[in-house]
Amino acid sequence: MTVEISILLAVLLLAASMWVPYIIGVNLHLPDTIDPFARPYDPAVLPDWVQRANRAHLNLLEQAMPFAGIVLIAHLLAVTSTATVIACWAFLGLRLIHALGMTMGWLRLPWRPIVFTLAWVCILVLGVETFRLA
Repeated sequence: MTVEISILLAVLLLAASMWVPYIIGVNLHLPDTIDPFARPYDPAVLPDWVQRANRAHLNLLEQAMPFAGIVLIAHLLAVTSTATVIACWAFLGLRLIHALGMTMGWLRLPWRPIVFTLAWVCILVLGVETFRLA
């Protein structure tokens, strides 16, 4: 398994697991007056960290799909380079920082959009390298 595919696996496992903090928060903090099966209910009734956990999960899914697609295309074309490996490692690190920082509330402006943008740059580097080396 290439480094890029290994990191893709880690990113997808993170994305598959990011629902856990949100669901724990909902189950701990949803008021008794709200029917949890009557969707949608106002998320404003939940603590800030629960709302942020949900947004962090959705935000990761936004970037995981293009990251996964490009990594898989690069893999199918046997594209690998120092730049693709560094971009994959950086993407994983940035997405971990974003997920934890957003959920915990310590990744505030301007850092949250900077981390998101840097992860996007990693995706662009992967795409450019794939075009360049394919």
